[in-house]
Amino acid sequence: MGPDWWVAAPGGRGLGAVGGAEGGAPPRWAPIGGRRWAGPGLEPRRAGPGRAGPVRERTMVGDGSSLPGARAVLGCKTVLRAVGRVLRKSKAKPNGKKPAAEERKLYLEPEYTKSRITDFEFKELVVLPREIDLNEWLASNTTTFFHHVNLQYSTISEFCTGETCQTMAVCNTQHYWYDERGKKVKCTAPQYVDFVMSSVQKLVTDEDIFPTKYGKEFPLSFESLVKKICKYLFHVLAHIYSSHFKETLALELHGHLNTLYIHFILFVREFNLVDCKETTVMGDLTEVLCGSGAGAGAQNHVKER
Repeated sequence: MGPDWWVAAPGGRGLGAVGGAEGGAPPRWAPIGGRRWAGPGLEPRRAGPGRAGPVRERTMVGDGSSLPGARAVLGCKTVLRAVGRVLRKSKAKPNGKKPAAEERKLYLEPEYTKSRITDFEFKELVVLPREIDLNEWLASNTTTFFHHVNLQYSTISEFCTGETCQTMAVCNTQHYWYDERGKKVKCTAPQYVDFVMSSVQKLVTDEDIFPTKYGKEFPLSFESLVKKICKYLFHVLAHIYSSHFKETLALELHGHLNTLYIHFILFVREFNLVDCKETTVMGDLTEVLCGSGAGAGAQNHVKER
Protein backbone atom coordinates (compact mmCIF):
# COMPACT_ATOMS: atom_id res chain seq x y z
CA MET A 1 0.00 0.00 0.00
CA GLY A 2 1.23 3.48 -0.80
CA PRO A 3 1.25 6.49 1.52
CA ASP A 4 -1.86 8.42 2.46
CA TRP A 5 -0.63 11.31 0.32
CA TRP A 6 -0.42 10.91 -3.43
CA VAL A 7 1.80 9.24 -6.01
CA ALA A 8 2.11 10.66 -9.51
CA ALA A 9 1.67 7.91 -12.05
CA PRO A 10 3.01 8.13 -15.61
CA GLY A 11 0.18 8.62 -18.05
CA GLY A 12 -2.20 9.57 -15.25
CA ARG A 13 -1.28 13.14 -14.46
CA GLY A 14 -3.04 15.40 -12.03
CA LEU A 15 -4.10 12.74 -9.53
CA GLY A 16 -5.82 14.31 -6.52
CA ALA A 17 -4.91 13.85 -2.87
CA VAL A 18 -6.19 10.82 -1.02
CA GLY A 19 -5.01 12.04 2.36
CA GLY A 20 -8.32 13.44 3.55
CA ALA A 21 -10.73 11.80 5.94
CA GLU A 22 -10.46 8.15 6.96
CA GLY A 23 -11.25 5.56 4.32
CA GLY A 24 -9.74 7.60 1.51
CA ALA A 25 -12.55 10.16 1.43
CA PRO A 26 -11.49 13.51 -0.06
CA PRO A 27 -11.17 16.53 2.23
CA ARG A 28 -14.18 18.78 2.52
CA TRP A 29 -12.50 21.42 0.39
CA ALA A 30 -12.02 19.19 -2.65
CA PRO A 31 -12.63 20.88 -6.04
CA ILE A 32 -16.17 20.73 -7.36
CA GLY A 33 -17.03 20.41 -11.03
CA GLY A 34 -13.46 20.99 -12.20
CA ARG A 35 -13.45 24.63 -11.19
CA ARG A 36 -10.07 26.22 -10.78
CA TRP A 37 -10.97 27.68 -7.38
CA ALA A 38 -12.43 25.21 -4.89
CA GLY A 39 -15.42 25.84 -2.70
CA PRO A 40 -18.15 28.49 -2.71
CA GLY A 41 -17.20 32.06 -2.02
CA LEU A 42 -13.46 31.43 -2.31
CA GLU A 43 -12.83 33.36 -5.50
CA PRO A 44 -9.77 35.65 -5.20
CA ARG A 45 -10.92 39.25 -5.09
CA ARG A 46 -9.55 42.01 -7.21
CA ALA A 47 -7.36 44.79 -5.99
CA GLY A 48 -8.87 47.55 -3.91
CA PRO A 49 -8.20 51.27 -4.09
CA GLY A 50 -4.57 52.29 -4.37
CA ARG A 51 -2.45 53.58 -1.55
CA ALA A 52 -2.37 57.18 -0.58
CA GLY A 53 0.46 59.26 -2.05
CA PRO A 54 3.57 60.27 -0.11
CA VAL A 55 3.31 63.05 2.46
CA ARG A 56 5.76 65.89 1.98
CA GLU A 57 7.62 67.28 4.95
CA ARG A 58 7.45 70.98 5.64
CA THR A 59 10.53 72.88 6.85
CA MET A 60 10.09 75.68 9.36
CA VAL A 61 11.88 78.95 8.57
CA GLY A 62 13.55 81.33 11.07
CA ASP A 63 11.90 84.48 12.44
CA GLY A 64 13.71 86.74 9.95
CA SER A 65 15.63 88.77 12.58
CA SER A 66 17.85 91.45 11.06
CA LEU A 67 20.53 91.31 13.81
CA PRO A 68 23.83 89.69 12.66
CA GLY A 69 24.29 87.86 16.00
CA ALA A 70 20.77 86.54 15.93
CA ARG A 71 21.31 85.32 12.37
CA ALA A 72 24.44 83.40 13.46
CA VAL A 73 22.65 81.78 16.40
CA LEU A 74 19.68 80.84 14.25
CA GLY A 75 22.03 79.46 11.59
CA CYS A 76 23.79 77.23 14.12
CA LYS A 77 20.47 75.96 15.47
CA THR A 78 19.27 75.21 11.93
CA VAL A 79 22.43 73.23 11.17
CA LEU A 80 22.16 71.27 14.43
CA ARG A 81 18.52 70.45 13.75
CA ALA A 82 19.40 69.27 10.25
CA VAL A 83 22.23 67.07 11.55
CA GLY A 84 19.89 65.61 14.17
CA ARG A 85 17.35 64.72 11.51
CA VAL A 86 20.03 62.99 9.43
CA LEU A 87 21.26 60.99 12.43
CA ARG A 88 17.74 59.94 13.34
CA LYS A 89 17.01 58.85 9.78
CA SER A 90 20.27 56.92 9.56
CA LYS A 91 18.94 54.62 12.31
CA ALA A 92 15.65 54.17 10.53
CA LYS A 93 14.48 52.83 7.20
CA PRO A 94 15.22 54.83 4.02
CA ASN A 95 11.78 56.42 4.21
CA GLY A 96 12.56 57.85 7.65
CA LYS A 97 10.30 55.49 9.57
CA LYS A 98 11.63 53.37 12.39
CA PRO A 99 11.98 49.71 11.43
CA ALA A 100 9.19 47.57 12.79
CA ALA A 101 10.15 44.80 15.14
CA GLU A 102 10.35 41.45 13.36
CA GLU A 103 7.15 39.51 13.93
CA ARG A 104 7.30 36.05 15.44
CA LYS A 105 6.91 33.46 12.70
CA LEU A 106 4.04 31.31 13.84
CA TYR A 107 4.75 28.60 11.29
CA LEU A 108 8.12 27.91 12.98
CA GLU A 109 6.58 27.00 16.33
CA PRO A 110 7.49 23.37 17.16
CA GLU A 111 3.90 22.42 17.92
CA TYR A 112 2.96 23.32 14.33
CA THR A 113 6.06 22.16 12.42
CA LYS A 114 5.51 18.63 13.77
CA SER A 115 2.08 18.43 12.15
CA ARG A 116 1.84 16.13 9.10
CA ILE A 117 -0.88 14.06 7.46
CA THR A 118 1.57 11.19 6.95
CA ASP A 119 4.98 10.14 8.20
CA PHE A 120 5.99 8.64 4.85
CA GLU A 121 9.61 9.09 3.74
CA PHE A 122 9.25 11.60 0.89
CA LYS A 123 12.88 11.32 -0.16
CA GLU A 124 12.03 7.88 -1.52
CA LEU A 125 8.87 9.13 -3.19
CA VAL A 126 10.55 11.80 -5.31
CA VAL A 127 13.30 9.59 -6.77
CA LEU A 128 12.93 8.80 -10.47
CA PRO A 129 11.72 5.18 -10.81
CA ARG A 130 13.56 2.79 -13.10
CA GLU A 131 12.26 2.50 -16.64
CA ILE A 132 10.35 5.77 -16.33
CA ASP A 133 11.19 8.62 -18.69
CA LEU A 134 12.56 11.66 -16.85
CA ASN A 135 10.33 14.15 -18.69
CA GLU A 136 7.27 12.01 -18.03
CA TRP A 137 8.12 11.90 -14.33
CA LEU A 138 8.61 15.68 -14.21
CA ALA A 139 5.34 16.24 -16.08
CA SER A 140 3.32 13.94 -13.80
CA ASN A 141 4.65 15.46 -10.59
CA THR A 142 4.55 19.08 -11.78
CA THR A 143 0.93 18.77 -12.88
CA THR A 144 -0.07 17.22 -9.56
CA PHE A 145 1.81 19.82 -7.52
CA PHE A 146 -0.03 22.52 -9.47
CA HIS A 147 -3.40 21.03 -8.49
CA HIS A 148 -2.41 20.66 -4.84
CA VAL A 149 -0.98 24.17 -4.47
CA ASN A 150 -4.06 25.57 -6.19
CA LEU A 151 -6.26 23.59 -3.81
CA GLN A 152 -4.30 24.67 -0.73
CA TYR A 153 -4.50 28.34 -1.73
CA SER A 154 -8.23 28.08 -2.41
CA THR A 155 -8.81 27.30 1.27
CA ILE A 156 -7.59 30.75 2.32
CA SER A 157 -8.33 32.74 -0.85
CA GLU A 158 -11.25 34.61 0.75
CA PHE A 159 -8.76 36.10 3.25
CA CYS A 160 -6.24 37.04 0.56
CA THR A 161 -7.70 40.22 -0.95
CA GLY A 162 -6.48 43.40 -2.54
CA GLU A 163 -6.97 45.14 0.80
CA THR A 164 -5.21 42.61 3.04
CA CYS A 165 -2.41 41.71 0.59
CA GLN A 166 -1.69 44.79 -1.49
CA THR A 167 1.54 43.24 -2.81
CA MET A 168 2.75 39.70 -3.43
CA ALA A 169 4.92 39.71 -0.32
CA VAL A 170 6.81 36.82 1.22
CA CYS A 171 8.41 37.95 4.48
CA ASN A 172 10.61 40.88 3.37
CA THR A 173 10.57 39.93 -0.32
CA GLN A 174 8.15 41.35 -2.87
CA HIS A 175 7.41 39.52 -6.13
CA TYR A 176 6.33 41.13 -9.38
CA TRP A 177 4.61 39.54 -12.30
CA TYR A 178 6.15 39.75 -15.78
CA ASP A 179 3.77 39.77 -18.71
CA GLU A 180 4.33 38.10 -22.10
CA ARG A 181 6.38 41.09 -23.27
CA GLY A 182 8.62 40.90 -20.22
CA LYS A 183 7.16 44.04 -18.65
CA LYS A 184 7.21 44.09 -14.85
CA VAL A 185 3.74 44.40 -13.36
CA LYS A 186 3.12 45.38 -9.74
CA CYS A 187 0.00 43.65 -8.53
CA THR A 188 -1.80 42.49 -5.42
CA ALA A 189 -1.23 38.99 -4.07
CA PRO A 190 -4.58 37.59 -5.33
CA GLN A 191 -3.88 39.05 -8.76
CA TYR A 192 -0.41 37.48 -8.77
CA VAL A 193 -1.78 34.08 -7.76
CA ASP A 194 -4.48 34.35 -10.43
CA PHE A 195 -1.79 35.10 -13.04
CA VAL A 196 0.21 32.09 -11.82
CA MET A 197 -2.67 29.64 -11.83
CA SER A 198 -4.01 30.81 -15.18
CA SER A 199 -0.63 30.66 -16.93
CA VAL A 200 0.32 27.29 -15.39
CA GLN A 201 -3.05 25.76 -16.26
CA LYS A 202 -2.57 26.94 -19.83
CA LEU A 203 0.83 25.23 -19.96
CA VAL A 204 -0.10 21.89 -18.37
CA THR A 205 -3.14 21.50 -20.62
CA ASP A 206 -1.18 22.26 -23.81
CA GLU A 207 -0.59 18.96 -25.65
CA ASP A 208 2.46 20.42 -27.38
CA ILE A 209 4.15 21.13 -24.01
CA PHE A 210 2.72 18.44 -21.71
CA PRO A 211 1.85 15.65 -24.17
CA THR A 212 -0.36 12.83 -22.91
CA LYS A 213 -0.61 10.75 -26.09
CA TYR A 214 1.80 7.86 -26.56
CA GLY A 215 4.72 8.56 -28.86
CA LYS A 216 4.47 12.35 -28.74
CA GLU A 217 7.75 14.00 -27.77
CA PHE A 218 8.29 16.68 -25.14
CA PRO A 219 9.60 20.03 -26.44
CA LEU A 220 13.27 20.95 -26.02
CA SER A 221 12.25 23.81 -23.72
CA PHE A 222 10.29 21.48 -21.42
CA GLU A 223 12.72 21.49 -18.48
CA SER A 224 13.00 25.28 -18.45
CA LEU A 225 9.20 25.56 -18.44
CA VAL A 226 8.96 23.12 -15.52
CA LYS A 227 11.48 25.23 -13.60
CA LYS A 228 9.41 28.33 -14.28
CA ILE A 229 6.24 26.62 -13.04
CA CYS A 230 7.93 25.35 -9.87
CA LYS A 231 9.29 28.82 -9.10
CA TYR A 232 5.80 30.32 -9.28
CA LEU A 233 4.27 27.53 -7.21
CA PHE A 234 6.91 28.11 -4.55
CA HIS A 235 5.95 31.80 -4.41
CA VAL A 236 2.34 30.83 -3.72
CA LEU A 237 3.28 28.33 -1.00
CA ALA A 238 5.61 30.84 0.64
CA HIS A 239 2.90 33.52 0.60
CA ILE A 240 0.46 31.16 2.35
CA TYR A 241 2.99 30.57 5.11
CA SER A 242 4.09 34.17 5.54
CA SER A 243 0.69 35.88 5.25
CA HIS A 244 -2.05 33.32 5.90
CA PHE A 245 -0.73 30.73 8.32
CA LYS A 246 -3.13 31.90 11.04
CA GLU A 247 -6.10 31.21 8.77
CA THR A 248 -4.60 27.85 7.82
CA LEU A 249 -4.32 27.01 11.52
CA ALA A 250 -7.92 28.05 12.13
CA LEU A 251 -9.00 25.65 9.35
CA GLU A 252 -6.76 22.95 10.85
CA LEU A 253 -5.03 22.49 7.49
CA HIS A 254 -1.47 23.22 8.60
CA GLY A 255 -0.69 19.49 8.51
CA HIS A 256 -1.70 19.39 4.84
CA LEU A 257 0.35 22.52 4.12
CA ASN A 258 3.47 21.14 5.84
CA THR A 259 3.17 17.82 4.01
CA LEU A 260 2.75 19.53 0.67
CA TYR A 261 5.69 21.84 1.34
CA ILE A 262 8.02 18.98 2.33
CA HIS A 263 7.09 16.91 -0.73
CA PHE A 264 7.46 19.90 -3.06
CA ILE A 265 10.84 21.06 -1.68
CA LEU A 266 12.34 17.57 -1.78
CA PHE A 267 11.13 17.13 -5.35
CA VAL A 268 12.60 20.40 -6.64
CA ARG A 269 15.84 19.64 -4.79
CA GLU A 270 16.04 16.19 -6.33
CA PHE A 271 15.89 17.57 -9.86
CA ASN A 272 17.39 21.03 -9.25
CA LEU A 273 14.25 22.82 -10.44
CA VAL A 274 14.27 25.98 -8.28
CA ASP A 275 17.27 28.22 -7.72
CA CYS A 276 18.48 28.34 -4.13
CA LYS A 277 18.22 32.15 -4.26
CA GLU A 278 14.45 31.80 -4.69
CA THR A 279 13.99 29.50 -1.70
CA THR A 280 16.31 31.37 0.69
CA VAL A 281 13.42 33.55 1.88
CA MET A 282 11.88 30.44 3.51
CA GLY A 283 15.20 28.90 4.48
CA ASP A 284 14.33 28.72 8.18
CA LEU A 285 11.16 26.74 7.48
CA THR A 286 12.90 24.49 4.96
CA GLU A 287 15.63 23.75 7.49
CA VAL A 288 13.08 22.71 10.11
CA LEU A 289 10.83 20.65 7.84
CA CYS A 290 13.28 19.20 5.31
CA GLY A 291 16.78 19.56 6.70
CA SER A 292 19.67 21.35 5.00
CA GLY A 293 20.67 18.69 2.46
CA ALA A 294 20.73 19.95 -1.11
CA GLY A 295 20.45 16.59 -2.86
CA ALA A 296 23.71 17.00 -4.79
CA GLY A 297 23.86 13.32 -5.70
CA ALA A 298 20.42 13.42 -7.26
CA GLN A 299 21.32 16.49 -9.28
CA ASN A 300 24.37 14.73 -10.70
CA HIS A 301 22.18 11.75 -11.51
CA VAL A 302 19.89 13.98 -13.54
CA LYS A 303 22.80 15.63 -15.37
CA GLU A 304 24.16 12.23 -16.40
CA ARG A 305 20.87 11.50 -18.11
